[in-house]
Amino acid sequence: MACREPVAPLCCAPFWSIWQRWPGEAELIRQDPAHELMTESTELLLERILVEAKQFCRADGGTVYVRTKDDQLRFSILRNDSMNLAQGGSSGVDVSIPPLPLNDDKGKANLSNVATVAANLLISVNVDDVYQAEGYDFSGTRAFDKRAGYRTTSVLTIPLFNDRQRLIGVLQLINARNSEGTVVAFTLEAQRAVEALSRQAAIALDNQLLHQQQKLLLESFIKMIASSIDAKSPYTGGHCERVPILLEMLASRAAAQQEGPLAEFTLSEDEWYELRLAGWLHDCGKVITPVHVMDKATKLETIWDRVALVKTRVEVLKRDLLLEALRGGASFAEAERDTAAERGRLDEALAFIERVNQGGEFLPDEDKEHLAALAQLSYQEGGVERVLLDANELKNLSISRGTLTEEERVIINGHMVHTIQMLEALPFPAHLSRVPEYAGGHHERMDGRGYPRGLFAGDMSIPARMLAVADVFEALTAADRPYKKAKKLSEAMRIMGFMKKEHHLDPLIFDLFVRERVYLDYAQRFMEPEYIDEVDEDWLLDLHPEPIELPSEEERSQRGGGFLEEYRELLLDERS
Repeated sequence: MACREPVAPLCCAPFWSIWQRWPGEAELIRQDPAHELMTESTELLLERILVEAKQFCRADGGTVYVRTKDDQLRFSILRNDSMNLAQGGSSGVDVSIPPLPLNDDKGKANLSNVATVAANLLISVNVDDVYQAEGYDFSGTRAFDKRAGYRTTSVLTIPLFNDRQRLIGVLQLINARNSEGTVVAFTLEAQRAVEALSRQAAIALDNQLLHQQQKLLLESFIKMIASSIDAKSPYTGGHCERVPILLEMLASRAAAQQEGPLAEFTLSEDEWYELRLAGWLHDCGKVITPVHVMDKATKLETIWDRVALVKTRVEVLKRDLLLEALRGGASFAEAERDTAAERGRLDEALAFIERVNQGGEFLPDEDKEHLAALAQLSYQEGGVERVLLDANELKNLSISRGTLTEEERVIINGHMVHTIQMLEALPFPAHLSRVPEYAGGHHERMDGRGYPRGLFAGDMSIPARMLAVADVFEALTAADRPYKKAKKLSEAMRIMGFMKKEHHLDPLIFDLFVRERVYLDYAQRFMEPEYIDEVDEDWLLDLHPEPIELPSEEERSQRGGGFLEEYRELLLDERS
């Protein structure tokens, strides 16, 4: 009989005995099959299933189909020994054959092809000779044979499905050969052996696919958190998205070094994943940072910019000048004329306050003294005497640089405390255990004067130091900050050069950043052309920090286990 009846897969065959008879790495796989299989990529695992099944049955060729989301069987791996054909998998050659639909145009199961029959009915199909078979459409096979000068004879098709009866793919073997090399039919013994292999391999494949889906879910969830942080503030834009990209660019250049201090730096697949997650999560603590502090664009801004109140008070002062003149018997025109100079001085005072409020320039001591004098200007409101600036407003306007008070700066910096606490509270598996350390160190300095722990370079991992460089460069070149304009490439790199010299950034990592022109690759991708100018790389590389004396190992160990005092106080204040 040319075409045998479909046979249900034999799931209880002695799987280990099959592995024991296989050559190569069979012994190692038998001892720890899950580990051996799970360390392979999905494509390589599919390839191994096909190759081992071919060898066991002495099949000349074979195919692995994978079920797609739209219910088709996609050709994933193709092998044929006599035709020297290898596509998919480790071959590096894409499979060019179109997929097979599992359903017809009317939505009914496609039962015309042996592969779709095996897939839809979850049964094995063993055909002795495709040219004598009835009930299946082998027109495509025959057309291929005619073009290639090949003769397909015996075909064994076996579904790959998990323990929930969900189809994963189909394994198909072509032209079994006996010991003399003659093409023969696939025996029932060979069929059942391959079924047992396929059953176990499908479970391993399903586990791997599930693992990949879980990784994708975790990564997508983390990206959602990072995107939410960016969306929380219109001023941080894509910071949480761009920093991981720059971090991976820098890490890939470090991993490619063949000589020098970074020659031994390398990352496994799990370590790349760990690095990527750390990059996306490096600012997760900002979900706790108050928006009015994080988005503080001017010195007087809280929920709104209080400079509007100051404007109103100045108008009241100008009104009082006019009223006083009118009460003295002057006409309105005379009152306007007599108070013009003093009202002009009030307008100048307001203009000065508005300029200082921007926080874009360093505020010298004489300007602070002028602010203090202006603050004492008084006016009447409801019979109560009030001053132009209250104590809090004067304190904020007197900020020397930027828009944040010291208390607000600690609150902003406190996002690192929350980042570390949040990440350390998560049950990361062993291969992701360094995510909190990588993500929590990008505001530390090489000389121990960073935050929130005051770590030294030698107590920080290379990825954590890389993340610091990526974070600073993105912040300097970003065009979406409320408190500054985007800097040109040369200016940003010059600032980072001084940060290298002052022990803020790791000189080893920064020099790699310069030599490998990671900064330029990133700039060409994310910066506007008018901001990309010439960078003096030689000057940057010639900068060297002064040697520093490290504290005792005991002190450094204590820093690594807790937070600096101001951040411990911040936590106590928040809890109270």
